[in-house]
Amino acid sequence: MRKKHKAELIKFTFLLPALLFFTVVVIVPFFRGINIAFTNWNGIDATYDYVGLHNLFLMFQDSEIVTPLKNTLFYAIVTTFFVNVFGLLLAVALNEKFRGVNLLKSFIFMPMVISLVLASIIWRYLFSDIYPVLFHTDGGLLGNPSTVMIGLCVIAIWKETGLAMVIYYAGLQTIPKDMYEAAEIDGAKRVQRFFKITVPLLIPAFTYCIPLWLGTGLRQFDYSMVATKGGPGRASETMAMYVYNYEFPYFKAGYGQMAALVLFFMILLITVFITRALRKGEVEY
Repeated sequence: MRKKHKAELIKFTFLLPALLFFTVVVIVPFFRGINIAFTNWNGIDATYDYVGLHNLFLMFQDSEIVTPLKNTLFYAIVTTFFVNVFGLLLAVALNEKFRGVNLLKSFIFMPMVISLVLASIIWRYLFSDIYPVLFHTDGGLLGNPSTVMIGLCVIAIWKETGLAMVIYYAGLQTIPKDMYEAAEIDGAKRVQRFFKITVPLLIPAFTYCIPLWLGTGLRQFDYSMVATKGGPGRASETMAMYVYNYEFPYFKAGYGQMAALVLFFMILLITVFITRALRKGEVEY
């Protein structure tokens, strides 16, 4: 028993640097943020006063929070849906053996390894200079308040579909081939095999991918900041940008931290609910 405990202790020591880093970078700031959320701290002064739930009441009374909330939900739903649908369809299509399939996989995955800044610059150029010429419009998607969120979704879908494809492709490799062969012998068409075999047996991949992109979409900050800076006006501001603006430019750190806390619990509840619902649909084979 001593040798076993000693071996386990040695293994645990390898985790200590990562645990220490996680504690300093995530755990400590998180609990400090909870404390600040109940204050009127401006982010600069050394002193502040506790105001209880005042910041929470102010947030629910703020009519300007509606636009960031709608933008966040729109972005999360649209990107989650299309990234997963395109990723799944591409994985199924590229699961066949044909010449150049590996090169095609690499080509589709390539946007994922491009930096977000470069991707935003590329698409900003396409939307501002190429899109108006092709469709004879006055401005691109990112320059129009009514279409800017669609433009950001297009950038995200283009960049992230490759990762979803890889995950679903890995899931397809775990499905026994004899299931498809038996179904084909029984007369099942390709579409029937897809919905009766592929989709049910890929539920574990759905359980990973859907909450992943849903959570990422709900805390979306980078695309709006890099591509549009929340503009035009505040048309592409998301909840994460709303938090950022109150933390820094507006110097209302207490209010910003309360908004961040509400956003955190919103993401947590939604992703946990979706994950549990998907896990109930998983089947064994």
